[in-house]
Amino acid sequence: MKVKQHTIKKQVELSGVGLHTGVVSNMTFLPAPPNHGIKFQRIDLEGRPTVDADCDLVVDVSRGTTLEQNGARVYTVEHVLAALVGLEIDNVLIQLDGPEPPIMDGSSIQFIEVLEEAGFEEQNALRRFFEVQESIQYKDSAREVEMVALPTDNYRVTVMVDYNSPVLGSQHASITDISQFRTEIASCRTFCFLHELEMLYNSNLIKGGDLNNAIVVVDRVVEKDELAHLAKMFNKQTVEVKKEGILNNVDLRYRNEPARHKLLDVVGDLALVGRPLKAQILAARPGHAANVAFAKKLKRAMEKAGASHIPHYDPKLPPVMDINQISNILPHRYPFQLIDKIIYLDDTVVAGVKNVTMNEPFFMGHFPGNPVMPGVLQVEAMAQTGGILVLSSVEDPENYWTYFLGIENCKFRKMVLPGDTLVFKCELLAPIRRGIAKMRGEAYVGNTLVCEAVMTASITRKES
Repeated sequence: MKVKQHTIKKQVELSGVGLHTGVVSNMTFLPAPPNHGIKFQRIDLEGRPTVDADCDLVVDVSRGTTLEQNGARVYTVEHVLAALVGLEIDNVLIQLDGPEPPIMDGSSIQFIEVLEEAGFEEQNALRRFFEVQESIQYKDSAREVEMVALPTDNYRVTVMVDYNSPVLGSQHASITDISQFRTEIASCRTFCFLHELEMLYNSNLIKGGDLNNAIVVVDRVVEKDELAHLAKMFNKQTVEVKKEGILNNVDLRYRNEPARHKLLDVVGDLALVGRPLKAQILAARPGHAANVAFAKKLKRAMEKAGASHIPHYDPKLPPVMDINQISNILPHRYPFQLIDKIIYLDDTVVAGVKNVTMNEPFFMGHFPGNPVMPGVLQVEAMAQTGGILVLSSVEDPENYWTYFLGIENCKFRKMVLPGDTLVFKCELLAPIRRGIAKMRGEAYVGNTLVCEAVMTASITRKES
């Protein structure tokens, strides 16, 4: 799995009809900054409102997943979301001039192909995985649906479906890593049974349905007059079917293509949790209603797992900047270079790490026999972290100095001892203007706040 966040290198677009609304729309994927997430934008509506890919914004699950926010709706988002998750793209803005993404061929493969055409760009921010720590279960007895998330170190999904049909019967599909999505799952198309068609049609759905973008499973004998009616429904001169099989005798791409498409839907709907997952998902007879309900349960568990404002430090992951990259930006050197790693960086926030050891030179004279890291050096380390944020705002940071102008509301809340790992977070309180930056800094050991301050600094170009 990718460690750092990714977006696309350039904007790309495609067009097509929406499956359920029948409205032709143009869809444009645009690059987005770190921590932007996945957002839709209805550019055909006044104010061009945006809609976050968030399970708490789901308003309908009738044969697809519909989001609504800021007075705007976006229908049938799951296939696009599945493509983005499958490619491990974290940040993108999806502009639409209609209410629904194009259905294309009923799968995710054409979205993946156009995103691959755009290319991918690694960003200076680590992905914020939700790592499932214990079993999380969902059950809908009435629909015989069961879903569970189990701990694992990657993202794997297994789906079982059972339609009590002589054509499909029981099927299962699985991937053991999300990297397999593109080749094993993405091209699998949406489907429905013949007996569902009339109901969907009468419910004002599948207005854009076509035998080129959906599989219709025929599990009974069909009379000629009904075939004529179906041909009219799909704007075809004629349609054919074997005694039992697929309408118009369409060939399946995989023997278990329906189960694989259900897995595609699970991946797309669980994208609405809002963060990439590290979990093993087992799903029996899933559907959009269950997927979304399960996504909400996962999101509640994620929120309960910890406050998101505290930077998450995983020493197993590569840093955004290592000590050599930090040294290329900051002028500090031993014994005053106090930051070991930068683990997060965007336009307004930076997070850095300081490993406190007994070998620090200041322990020789600061409380010998009772080693405690000096508070002023905690603030200095926090300021160096903030300096990375400030200097990242200019094109040639090696040609600038950063100087302290002020420290306000500084508090030391707990002693920092040898063996502690300090994690610093600095966030701009306002945009940098005329070379002046004001930021709030916090230092944590684990989940405990040990130091905080509001710092002001200036950026000054070095004299040539």
